[in-house]
Amino acid sequence: MGPLQFIATSARFVLRGGKAYWLWVGFLVALIVWGVLAYIDQFNSGLIVTNMRDQVSWAFYIGNFTFLVGVAAAAVVLVIPAYIYHWGPIKEVALLGEILAISAIVMCLLFVVVDMGRPDRFWHLIPVIGHMNFPSSVLAWDVVVLNIYLVLNLVIVTHILYRGMQGRSYNQRLVVPLVLFSIPAAVGIHTVTAFIYAGLPGRPYWNASILAPRFLCSAFCSGPAVMLVLFQILQRTTNIAIKDAAIWKVAELMAYAMFINLFLLGAEIFKEYYSATEHLIHFQYLFTGIHGHHALVPYAWAFVCCGISAFLLFLFPATRRNVVTLNLGCLLIYASVYIEKGMGLVMPAFTPDTLGEIYEYTPTLHELRIGAGIFSTGFLVFTVLCRIAIPILTGQFAAVHAHAGRDSLRGRLTTAPTPHQPSAAGGRHL
Repeated sequence: MGPLQFIATSARFVLRGGKAYWLWVGFLVALIVWGVLAYIDQFNSGLIVTNMRDQVSWAFYIGNFTFLVGVAAAAVVLVIPAYIYHWGPIKEVALLGEILAISAIVMCLLFVVVDMGRPDRFWHLIPVIGHMNFPSSVLAWDVVVLNIYLVLNLVIVTHILYRGMQGRSYNQRLVVPLVLFSIPAAVGIHTVTAFIYAGLPGRPYWNASILAPRFLCSAFCSGPAVMLVLFQILQRTTNIAIKDAAIWKVAELMAYAMFINLFLLGAEIFKEYYSATEHLIHFQYLFTGIHGHHALVPYAWAFVCCGISAFLLFLFPATRRNVVTLNLGCLLIYASVYIEKGMGLVMPAFTPDTLGEIYEYTPTLHELRIGAGIFSTGFLVFTVLCRIAIPILTGQFAAVHAHAGRDSLRGRLTTAPTPHQPSAAGGRHL
């Protein structure tokens, strides 16, 4: 089977499905259209349709970007035990983790685009063509590492699927070096994202050396939480064999990451409150409010409580192996990290601003619509790629191809004249 046949058969799987599949795709497409219409309005009117102002210039879009970079980086949790230690149960599902990483990176790049007040200057992000200020700009480094990581995962996933479609194992001389390179690349994308924040001395709330380790630890909690829920959905809706041992091992790794994440957060809070410098005001605004402004306080205690509760659920084998408490823990840690990377990370650094002004930000309907459209795009990419990958992993792809091949061979035998027989009109066909 050549590349064109691979594409054609893949398209056949994507375009065929039951009622539930098409309802899901239709729901995602409707949200994408809803978001695109909101973005067209933002494009015409400018960022004034958002609630971002001079005092709070990064908000909902950048918070989601930061969270999703962590989701993409979390593929390492599957890649290391699968390809380095060749642990069977996780190796069977590592491909789905890489597909999730591709979907997350697509969403990251879209959130960067919609956050640009002048999207006509997007071409400056293109290496060589634009003026990226590389290597002095940390933002330029972030663009480079994100695109490298996206290309790496695309190449790995495409190669494994193409070989799997042919019934062959992947080429280790190609895949293993790429996988090994993808590990520091995954760490790099979240580290560079953390450096964007930590490298701003005018924002003391971010100017901490442990910000990058905190980013990585929270990524290794939230990303696998998404994977575990998806794995269980795929277990019940497809024929793919995902062993419980793989899910339990990922949950155990998450528990370690949660502990380190909570420890680093506690260390940061101790440093600020014990030293009690003027920089403490950002933490006070987040956790207790200042001067009657308490908009973020419920979010702050929500992400702390959700994080601690999730850690306790994942700490004990009995609860992390129970379906109900496992999924409850996934939901809690997802909510905790999502709030922490949005309301808990971005907004407090701008409040109060460098002039002491307090501007309390909440996302507008435009921002929520655009965000919903971008998340739907990512889910659609994941759905389409899984629609191709799962038949290959379960052997259904090869069976359909073999059936199509037999039909094609039978067609050729029944239409072409044999060397011993006269052609067409009065001929006898097999």
